[in-house]
Amino acid sequence: MTPCTITEICDAVGGRLLQRGGTITGVTTDSRRVSAGELFIPLVGERFDGHDYLEKALTGGAEGCLTMRAPAEMVPGKGYILVEDTRLALKALASWYRGKFSIPVVQVTGSAGKTTTKEMIACVLARRFHTLRTEANYNNDIGTPQMLLRLTPEHQAAVIETGMNHFGEIRYLGEMVRPHFAVITNVGDAHIENMGGTRQGTLRAKCEIFENLDKDGVAVLCGDDPLLRALDLPFRTLLCGEGENCNVRVTDVVEKGMDGTDCVVTTPRGRYALTIPTPGRYMIYAAAMAAAIGEELGLTAEEIAAGVASYAPVGSRMKVARLSGGRMVIDDSYNANPQAMAEALKCLMQTPCRRRVAVLGDMGELGALGKSAHEALGRLTAEMGLDGVVAIGELSRGIAAENPAALWFATTHEAMPTIKKLFTEGTAVLVKASHAMAFHKIAEELER
Repeated sequence: MTPCTITEICDAVGGRLLQRGGTITGVTTDSRRVSAGELFIPLVGERFDGHDYLEKALTGGAEGCLTMRAPAEMVPGKGYILVEDTRLALKALASWYRGKFSIPVVQVTGSAGKTTTKEMIACVLARRFHTLRTEANYNNDIGTPQMLLRLTPEHQAAVIETGMNHFGEIRYLGEMVRPHFAVITNVGDAHIENMGGTRQGTLRAKCEIFENLDKDGVAVLCGDDPLLRALDLPFRTLLCGEGENCNVRVTDVVEKGMDGTDCVVTTPRGRYALTIPTPGRYMIYAAAMAAAIGEELGLTAEEIAAGVASYAPVGSRMKVARLSGGRMVIDDSYNANPQAMAEALKCLMQTPCRRRVAVLGDMGELGALGKSAHEALGRLTAEMGLDGVVAIGELSRGIAAENPAALWFATTHEAMPTIKKLFTEGTAVLVKASHAMAFHKIAEELER
């Protein structure tokens, strides 16, 4: 963050200055991780109130704070700004700060593949530009403004991932991001219980991204998604995919198992031979979108190809660990929905290992689709003829109900001895479930 005075911040958030302080050089909402010069913003939730840690944050190095309550006593020399709502003030501050930068900004959303696509685009743009990208899970109403506040004069581009689980959230985030490129990866069943139980509801929520797109901005969509390709938008639109309707078309796809995928991306202006180093045919969409945006921003074919080739998965997203005895762990446990489950299982089947085992857990926030989705997953695993299927969690009873060979356990703790027993030499294990299941612990244990 470029240095700001407490008065500038007070004006940006529409607050009332209670006490002046020094220059602000960063923002935090976590009193446990305060750095010198930061502005502490205490958030309030059902079970916590950041105001309880104001004094701790300020004596621990914070230069100032926002507050919804005027304190009886203030730490000398520290800045205090009174606001009505600290969450909305954080948004206002990020929106004001974003306005200081005239750089290309890419906003990414979608039911699946958001982080993968964000990373792929950022890898390509980084070949030419100093690029800010969303880190970790900073893709919500608290994380997104904090990412925007990390912009500095050195940044020449930004790729911001925005997640959602209810209507209005993408609009809220877009009012801060104000993108020039609006990317929707796909429309699936993730969080569908909050979208009226239909993909049309999910589409409507995702399309909020266009409300804050530059008037001369570009929509970048998955052209093989029937809901997205049917959109009629008042923006120049790049449809990326294998279909004939796509103006950014993927051809000559060669899957190389766990070694990745080769493909050719053709646009109205260029042709790009790409090597994607990560498994999964679905990666062609992220690569096509990255190539299209890179071309729009003037990158050469060589830069685009090098950027795609430099991609590496982050977190527990198709993270492959090759271990002794020809064993392999595929950790794709960051999250799960029916479409992502099917794609991950395809990757498992492409491994060179002689035995293949799937450890699968509950897929959350599917609403009325939950029971049938898990049963369908059970049928799919049965059809694949896997050497082992371990289902964990209450919803995953449906997997075992439709696959007689599957073993069901209520908890990870109960399942672990069986998983270890199945993890013999020459075995590949896929670990996948919704984030709340904490399946990354299974992957970590197997790697140990």
